[in-house]
Amino acid sequence: MKITPQTVAIVTGGASGLGAAVVEALSDCGAQVVIFDLNADVGTALATRVGGHFHNVDVSDPKSVSTALTQVEENLGALHVLVNCAGIGPAAKTLSRGAAHDPSIFSKVVQVNLMGSFNCASQATVLMSKNTSLDADGARGVIVNTASVAAYDGQVGQVAYAASKGGIVAMTLPMARDLASHGIRVCTIAPGLFHTPLLDGLPQEMQDSLGKQVPFPSRLGQPSEYAAMVQHIIENSMLNGEVIRLDGAIRMAPR
Repeated sequence: MKITPQTVAIVTGGASGLGAAVVEALSDCGAQVVIFDLNADVGTALATRVGGHFHNVDVSDPKSVSTALTQVEENLGALHVLVNCAGIGPAAKTLSRGAAHDPSIFSKVVQVNLMGSFNCASQATVLMSKNTSLDADGARGVIVNTASVAAYDGQVGQVAYAASKGGIVAMTLPMARDLASHGIRVCTIAPGLFHTPLLDGLPQEMQDSLGKQVPFPSRLGQPSEYAAMVQHIIENSMLNGEVIRLDGAIRMAPR
């Protein structure tokens, strides 16, 4: 699907990190970009800078998502692309110092990461299915979800995070199959170690140490490289139902 000035794209978690890089990249391609995030100050500032739009959205709340999507349809008339980047990753072991993992933390991670991605994707397809065909293949939309290499190589303390990202991996193919008849493609990116607000807060020597764990290139990934993959998925019509590890060939150790 070609990205044009008529393309309307939503990026969840678009106020910072990987999501912000996607906002920048799609805006540079001419798309009309909408940010869904809870960080109103940063999100509004970014939306203003790129000529986009901001909505304060809690992706784990279906009603919050529905309200924002209705506003997008009323204001912009259509939706063609959804990129799910919103997520959280608190660390907690299954058993730690004799105490079980707090189930409320586990539930919160699943609600934001997995259910949030599902809420936005499932509701976005209602708008996408209304589109007229965008190309000779009959394309009407593209959904890009964000998993993590933790879905495959979850480390100590990542049981909730890995479970939530594993769910995103698992729903990719059936979602793509569900939506094939509507001309909507679905792919997932599983990034490895990337510069994000969390990692950027670490001392430089620790960032360098993490980067050296990556076989090649031996460094942390740049958010712009993630955004480039998103753009490629949107533009390459044969990418569908696929989970792409974007990780420099790293396989995470237990710790």
